[in-house]
Amino acid sequence: MISLSYYLVGATLLFTIGLYCLIAKRNMIRLVMGIDILNNAANLSFIAFSSHAKSGFTEPLAHAIVIMSIAMGGCVIAIAMTLVLHAYRHYKTLDVRRLRRLKW
Repeated sequence: MISLSYYLVGATLLFTIGLYCLIAKRNMIRLVMGIDILNNAANLSFIAFSSHAKSGFTEPLAHAIVIMSIAMGGCVIAIAMTLVLHAYRHYKTLDVRRLRRLKW
């Protein structure tokens, strides 16, 4: 059985990549992808903690919560990509800094 530390290192790596996408990138599609990566990191750590709570036993409630989180995350990403598509069609740019200037 793989130890908990490997899962936590993977979740931390995903979390770091997601934060980098949110902090450093200006493209709206990359921002949406960063949010999705952060969601996946949280799901991975949640499943890892639930399966290592008791030896040989996995908590089914955690799996149900993560499945619902994946489904809702997919819906959120679809809506966000629709908004990105409409913003691109209207303003002809995906750069967040240029879009922020439009509100003034």
